[in-house]
Amino acid sequence: MTRGASGKSPPRSELTTVPKVRLYVDEPEEKQWFVHVGHVTERGRWRTEPHAHPEYGQLIFVRNGRGVMNLEGRNVPFEGPCALLLPTECVHGLDYEYDADRWVVTIEVSYLAQVNARLHEFIALWASPRVIALTDSDAAGIDVYNLIRSLAQEVESDAVGHVTGTEALLTLLLLRLLREASIDETGNESGSRHDIRVVERFRKLIDEHFRENLPLQEYASRMAISLVQLRAACASAAEQSPTKMIHARIITEAKRNLIFGDLSVEQIAFGLGFTDAAYFTRFFRREVGQAPSQFRAAARQQQPQRKASSQ
Repeated sequence: MTRGASGKSPPRSELTTVPKVRLYVDEPEEKQWFVHVGHVTERGRWRTEPHAHPEYGQLIFVRNGRGVMNLEGRNVPFEGPCALLLPTECVHGLDYEYDADRWVVTIEVSYLAQVNARLHEFIALWASPRVIALTDSDAAGIDVYNLIRSLAQEVESDAVGHVTGTEALLTLLLLRLLREASIDETGNESGSRHDIRVVERFRKLIDEHFRENLPLQEYASRMAISLVQLRAACASAAEQSPTKMIHARIITEAKRNLIFGDLSVEQIAFGLGFTDAAYFTRFFRREVGQAPSQFRAAARQQQPQRKASSQ
């Protein structure tokens, strides 16, 4: 993909409009962890501004209470019992109403990838952030609550086999949520485990290099596969072309910076590797259906005026 006219682009500013945070985990530094379960019991209203945590996936079980999640600039209401599934890198802010009872399961990204590889549908479950309502039956909310409490106990245990027990309970928890989420299971059925692993590696490379305008052949070379193999794996496991996947990642980052930041459209274009702001505008309009300035104005009209607050 060529982004605009040839020649050097102006020096670009680092795009730091969305905070990338490391999650605090109350564990001794010498203890290696891959799953952490916390029960948030503070009373009163609780709010965080939009942020992302690229090193962790997160599952928040809201046992009771309600609130609004700012999800990539959209306001998404939720009410307990429900589960908020937040993949790595997704930008989210949370505004709970008073005294919401919630459990937070934090999963280290490499371990989450191992668990997801066990079942094709887990890839679909974590493919995008989602709110999973558990209000249709009392049993669903109770089952998830009991699984999370058991998971919390196993994570803290030093008994023999506690690592295996943690993995088993986490798998059961995700399987319960998968069944409640009513995800179309056909999307990943045709993809082999090998294709899924290829696509996951490709997504990771995209995250690292999407600003650099690398040709597809360079991605394939870095993965030690042919371009034909890369295209076949993406078609099988992601139902998208590699180019479309790269475009989608660029658009996601562009939207984040338009919504949450104050950089000009030209600065955003250069920060994303475009040498020509006009070409970026045409690219954005083709992918989104609006010019960047129109998208920014419409998105900000939907955002409530809020005072900054602490976590």
